[in-house]
Amino acid sequence: MSSIEVKFAKSTHPDARTAVSELETQVGDIAANALIFFCSPKYDHVALGKAIKATFDCPAIGCTTAGEILGSEGYIEDAIVCAAIASEKLTMKPVLIRDLTAFVKEEKPRELDPISALPHKKSFTLLLIDGLSMLEEEVIGSINRALKGIPLIGASAGDGLDFGHTRVYHDGAFHEKIAVLALFETSLPFMPLHIQHFEPTNKRLVITSADNATRTVTEINGMPAVEEYADAVGLSIDKLSPQVFAAHPVMLRLGGEYYVRSIQKVNPDGSLTFFCAIDTGLVLTVAQSSTSLVDNLEKGLNQIREHVPKPALIFGSDCILRRLEIQQHGELDRVKAVLAQYPLIGFSTYGEQYCGIHVNHTLTALALGESDE
Repeated sequence: MSSIEVKFAKSTHPDARTAVSELETQVGDIAANALIFFCSPKYDHVALGKAIKATFDCPAIGCTTAGEILGSEGYIEDAIVCAAIASEKLTMKPVLIRDLTAFVKEEKPRELDPISALPHKKSFTLLLIDGLSMLEEEVIGSINRALKGIPLIGASAGDGLDFGHTRVYHDGAFHEKIAVLALFETSLPFMPLHIQHFEPTNKRLVITSADNATRTVTEINGMPAVEEYADAVGLSIDKLSPQVFAAHPVMLRLGGEYYVRSIQKVNPDGSLTFFCAIDTGLVLTVAQSSTSLVDNLEKGLNQIREHVPKPALIFGSDCILRRLEIQQHGELDRVKAVLAQYPLIGFSTYGEQYCGIHVNHTLTALALGESDE
C-alpha cells in the first residue's frame, strides 16, 4: 500500500458548480484528507466557494490565478485544477489570517500560535496571500520568525493581467485582503526549492525616489523612473510592456545572493510599479538570462529526485512573468513536455515566497514524496 495517494483533476467548464462536479468525478473515491486547488478569476467565486465546500469533505486551500499549471497539461488558462491528497502520514491545517493590515502590526499575532505545536523536522507550510495586498514582505516576515526554520513556500494570488481583484479561499468562501497559511505535518520526505534563470549585469539602477507603501518608483539615478529604465534596457518608453518586463527584470542582492524584482506596470506619470516592496536608496541591477528558462526549469526539477526519489506531489508557485516569457518565445510545448514528467500542480502568480523572502520571476516549489516504510 502506498504511503500517499494523489489524484489530479482539471475542468475548463465555465459554470462553477459543473466544473467542481467534473473535478469530483475525476478524483473518484479517494479518501482525501487535504485538497489544493487553483482557479481562474473568471469563475463566479461565490458559487465556486460553496461548491468546493459542499463537494470535498476535507481541509482545502486555494486561490485565484494568473493562469493555472498542471504537470500533465502544462500551462493552461480559464480552468480550475486540483490535487486531492490521501495519506495517513500527512495532515494539513489551514490557518486564516483575516486582516493583513492588523496582522503585520501585531508583535505576536495570535494566528501564529498553532505553529508552536509543529514538529520541527516533520513540518512545512504553504502560504496563499492576496496578490494585491502589497503586504507580502511584512506578512511572511512575521510568519517566518515564528516558524524558526520550518520551510515556508508561498504564492500571491492572481487576477490574470487585469490586476483588479485577487481572492483566497477559506472554508467555503473567497476573500480579498486575507492570507491562508496551511500547516503540514508529515513523516513523508519533502523538499523546498526555488528556480530562476537570471544573473546580474553591470547596469546599476539606484532608486532615488520611491513610495514603499504602493511599491511605486518615481526616480531612478535622479531621473524619471520610466526614462532611466527604458534607457538601461535599450528601448524607447513606448515599447515597454509586460513582455519587456519579463525579459528585463532587475535584481537585488540580499545576503550575498541575487533575487529578482520585477516591474508590474508603467504609470501615466512616468513612475514604475513593482511586484515587490521597493524603497529609496536600494541599488538594483538589470538582469539578463543566464540560460534558457526551459532548460533551467528542467535542470531544477531534475534535482528533486536526488532528495525525494518518489515525488507524489509538487506544489509550484510560478511568476506570471515567466509565463509571459515562455509565450513570447513560443515554448509552451517544450515546457509541457518537461512538466509532464512530474506530478506538479500550481499557478502563475503575482509574487512568490521562499523561506521568508518575497521574490519575482521565480518558481518556488515544495516536493512531497512517498516513503519506503
